[in-house]
Amino acid sequence: MVYEIQRLPTQLYLISPGEVGGGFPDRLARALDAGPVAAFQFRVKDVDEHTAAKLAEPLQRICADREVAFIVNDSISLAKRLGADGVHLGQDDGDPREARERLGRTAQIGVTCHDSRHFAMDAGEAGADYVAFGAFYPTATKAVKHHATPEILTWWQTFFELPCVAIGGITPDTCAALAEAGADFVAVSGAVWSGDEAAAVAAFTAALGLPA
Repeated sequence: MVYEIQRLPTQLYLISPGEVGGGFPDRLARALDAGPVAAFQFRVKDVDEHTAAKLAEPLQRICADREVAFIVNDSISLAKRLGADGVHLGQDDGDPREARERLGRTAQIGVTCHDSRHFAMDAGEAGADYVAFGAFYPTATKAVKHHATPEILTWWQTFFELPCVAIGGITPDTCAALAEAGADFVAVSGAVWSGDEAAAVAAFTAALGLPA
C-alpha cells in the first residue's frame, strides 16, 4: 500500500519593494493584518549596512509582533547584526554553511536556485532550509535571466522533503497553479506593493485557500 504524504497548504512569503522608508512600515502592517503571511524578506539595494539596519528595524518589529519570520536578503552580516530570523542567499551571496555558522542552527537559510536542479540539490546538501525557484512569470521587480516552469516544483516535491519557494511575477490569478504543482511558498512583491496591499494579500489568501 502506498501512503501519500499530506502537504501543508501553500503559504504566502512577502518580499519588500526597493523603497521601504517613509510610510512603508504602515503599509507592511496593513498587509500582514490582511491575511496569513509566513515570512517577510527585507530586500534593499545600493545602501550601506548602517542605513539598511535603520530601515529594517521598524519592519522587523512589525513582523515580530505578528509572528512573521523576518528574512534578510543577500547579507549574512546584516542578518547577524539585526538578529534576523534568517537570510536568503543568491548564488553569489555566500555559502549556506557560512550562514549557518554565523547565524546559528535556528536561522532560516534560503537559497535562490533559478531553474537549476543542480543548484537546488547543492543547496540542500549545504544545509539550506528552503530552495527558491523562478522566475515563473515576467516581473518588473528585477531583471529576469532565468525562467522556471512548474515542472521543477513537482520534481522537487517528488524527491525531496526540503520546502521549495516559487518566485517571479506571481499574482493571485497564477499562484494556485504553482501551489498545485508543488510550491510550499509563493514569494510575491510587485503584485502586493504596486496597489492596495491589503486587498492583494486578501486575494492571495483566497486563491491559496488559506484561512482569512
